Amino acid sequence: MLIAFVLAASAAAQETPDLPKCDPAKVLGDEACAKCHQQEVNQWRLTPHYRTFDILHRKPEAKAIADKLGLRSVKRNDTCVRCHYTQQEQRGRARVIAGVSCESCHGAAADWVNLHADYGGPNVTKQMESAEHKKQRRQASVAAGMNNPSDIYLIARQCLGCHTTPDEQLVNVGGHNAGSAGFELVSWSQGIVRHNFQRTDGQSNAPSSVEQLRVMYLVGAMADLEMSLRAVAKATTAANFGQQAAARAARVKQRLWEAQRLLDDRLIAKALDAVAELELTLDNADAILNAANRVGKAAQEFSKTADGATLAAIDPLLPTADKYKN
Repeated sequence: MLIAFVLAASAAAQETPDLPKCDPAKVLGDEACAKCHQQEVNQWRLTPHYRTFDILHRKPEAKAIADKLGLRSVKRNDTCVRCHYTQQEQRGRARVIAGVSCESCHGAAADWVNLHADYGGPNVTKQMESAEHKKQRRQASVAAGMNNPSDIYLIARQCLGCHTTPDEQLVNVGGHNAGSAGFELVSWSQGIVRHNFQRTDGQSNAPSSVEQLRVMYLVGAMADLEMSLRAVAKATTAANFGQQAAARAARVKQRLWEAQRLLDDRLIAKALDAVAELELTLDNADAILNAANRVGKAAQEFSKTADGATLAAIDPLLPTADKYKN
């Protein structure tokens, strides 16, 4: 793949679909989640995601970025709030109520929280829920706007919607990092932000199984490639934003090739075929977006169909626990 840029930009780059926004009118706040997920909320309160609310606006580097962009307050503009804060509509105004919260990752909850908490009737507990009802409940919740953690692709895409910093002006003018350096789904999700209480005994924050980690690693790489391509397609000038996004796409493509040499998997092959001859240039946004769509479709299908027990060949590629982000 090329990392060269030319000067004409395709209008299609402006039509790249955004990830679903966390609608302040439908945000309930972490108290609504804590009714069933108190252990998870307690864990969240230990994380940088939670501390953002109290810390970010005080950081000199954050203030410097805001100043360069002509923003008066880190907490009162769409550019910063989009990734760093959660807003809730109060008295007709959107107000910041938290940092990166439950609803930042899983979606504003008003339309799905009751569906998500219904295990089959008023007296039916989670332990009593039938497999068929669980499947229907998840499908209904997702249809209503929830990013359910059982869908690794949706969660990965939500993470990368911010961790690829898909905002050209923020990077080129504000001087913000062009994506989180070193982001990789397994290592960044299995450290301090891990909150697996509900899927175990309700008390133990148990690590994910190696089978789950294998699928997560591969889906995360494909989703990273997709979102990096979408960022490249937004570039309108030959500057840091587009160059860094293209370099990131090249690095992730290499990771997928390393995995594919070990697995020879049909869906990873589809993702790699989508970018095999792709030129990452400013006048090629239509082709880049088409490739991103193809990679995303492969990632989504892989997320739904992959059997982690058959992916042991990639174990040498998985980050070890000492590399998890804390």
